[in-house]
Amino acid sequence: MPLPFTQSEFFDVMAAYNRAVWPAQFALEFSAVAVVWLAFRRVASAGVWVSAILALLWTWTGVAYHWAFFAVINRAAWVFGSICLAGAVAFAWFGVARRRIKVSFKLGKRGLFGWVLIAFALVVYPALGVLVGHHYPASPTFGLPCPTTIFTVGVLLLTTPDTPRWVFVVPVIWSAIGASAAFLLGVYQDLGLVVSGLAAAWAMFSDVRSGPPELPASR
Repeated sequence: MPLPFTQSEFFDVMAAYNRAVWPAQFALEFSAVAVVWLAFRRVASAGVWVSAILALLWTWTGVAYHWAFFAVINRAAWVFGSICLAGAVAFAWFGVARRRIKVSFKLGKRGLFGWVLIAFALVVYPALGVLVGHHYPASPTFGLPCPTTIFTVGVLLLTTPDTPRWVFVVPVIWSAIGASAAFLLGVYQDLGLVVSGLAAAWAMFSDVRSGPPELPASR
């Protein structure tokens, strides 16, 4: 099925977004650094703050990118933005309101892989973009859906096993959707989404997470 836009239009929208929101990219990067710092702090409230930051990041990518810019060339962006907002709600509900997400500094296999994904999203992803010829402003910066997804999965791998499965749903969905850009649009750094999607699905359904997903309690 052909895309409703060309590769050139896709990168033109990305360039328009980056120019319009400048210098918000620095604030988005700083929020990611704050998440890393909180993971190292090992304080009881880290999970709440990390969840709040992730909720803001997913709100940003849904509204500031999908609805405000990507929707100009692709009507599906309204659906994509809604999916991102669903992810934001999941983090706000389970992580902030319910305090069900706990982040800790881990050095086990799962934790190490989480740190690898975080490093990929923040350092390797933009470097690969330059190598394949995507130069600012026509390049995916942090805060856009794909690097945000990889970063989010990395953070989720640092959470305790009782983290609700619902917070994994949107990162898994976007890993599947976004990975197509690697092949259809030449954004080859998005191949990292294949790895992040598999990692999130594994963590979501690993044997340490028994029972069905927990629905929000009714009021």
